[in-house]
Amino acid sequence: MNHPALLLVLAASIVTPALAQDPAIKRVPTPYVSPASGVEMYKAYCASCHGPKGTGDGPVASHLKMPPGDLTLLAKNNKGVFPAARVAQVIRGEGVSLTHGTEDMPVWGPVFRSFNDRKESAIHQRVANLTKHIASLQAK
Repeated sequence: MNHPALLLVLAASIVTPALAQDPAIKRVPTPYVSPASGVEMYKAYCASCHGPKGTGDGPVASHLKMPPGDLTLLAKNNKGVFPAARVAQVIRGEGVSLTHGTEDMPVWGPVFRSFNDRKESAIHQRVANLTKHIASLQAK
């Protein structure tokens, strides 16, 4: 990725969470990706930091204050069980997370609510399909 493109991705990752948390803003500068595709949502919303395979080596990763987590180790670090409920909770921005919700890492719940007129069914579908895709990235 060339330097100007990298700066654009980095700037978007910083600006998006701030805009998404303002309920007066109906649309955020985040690409709309179908809630039906966890793979496409991951590519659009997660891969720039977490990398295409979820190992934390995305093109923006080295520019963050706190390195992105290796999503492939979530099950391994949870006694072999993928923590689907916890992953969904972090994606939605519920509960405490040391990295999600900072200037570096957007909480996607508010962003997802900005799509589809804040319909809970679409938000649920997005979170469920993104969680399912992250589950598929787990190290064997």
